[in-house]
Amino acid sequence: MIEVLVVDDDTRVARVNAAYVAKVPGFHVAGAAHNAAEALRQMEALPRLDLVLLDHCLPDETGLAVVREMRRRGHQTDVIMVTAARDLSTVQAAMRHGALQYLVKPFAFAGLRTKLEAYAQLRRTLDGGGEADQCEVDRIFGALSAPSEPELPKGHSPTTAELVRQCLMNAGSPLSAQEIAERTGVSRQTAQRYLKLLERTGRARLTLKYGDAGRPEHRYVWATRV
Repeated sequence: MIEVLVVDDDTRVARVNAAYVAKVPGFHVAGAAHNAAEALRQMEALPRLDLVLLDHCLPDETGLAVVREMRRRGHQTDVIMVTAARDLSTVQAAMRHGALQYLVKPFAFAGLRTKLEAYAQLRRTLDGGGEADQCEVDRIFGALSAPSEPELPKGHSPTTAELVRQCLMNAGSPLSAQEIAERTGVSRQTAQRYLKLLERTGRARLTLKYGDAGRPEHRYVWATRV
């Protein structure tokens, strides 16, 4: 599990963000803090911490000041800024202080989920060790710039879209429309329609499987897995 500290001065917003984090598979909320001092205390006290979702506008210090103090104390915990601060000087300073991503409030669950899923994929890649060629380096540096959740065209169900998305994302290998249909309980035609939507919006990638004869089989893989 990826252990997350949620830091926001608004207790209601902190609860909402924590609930969002808890809904994403593989993530666990290790704690919540509502000011800079409390956040730093929890970083010292928690037995393990992987990621901080950090607001910038805190009552006693700025989020960037928290990041500076974290690094001064030797904490290498990853940081995603989650804030209403939109001025480019703050965005630039967050980049220079090592924030992995910057998510502007207000946002929906899908926006945060996309960032967390990309972060989880990034960790899996880096934890694998070894060496990387230029293509792999480019992919790592672009990992958290995943495309936003697409708007669904008319006639598409959010529930079905989420069902197909989760099935494809959690698969260990490319799947055909028929395999998606069998795993989700939708028809093959419905699975194919939603897979094509995911492909058009960059969330899935089409691969071809060639058999002994006939047309190649269309198979799909979640884009952040390749």
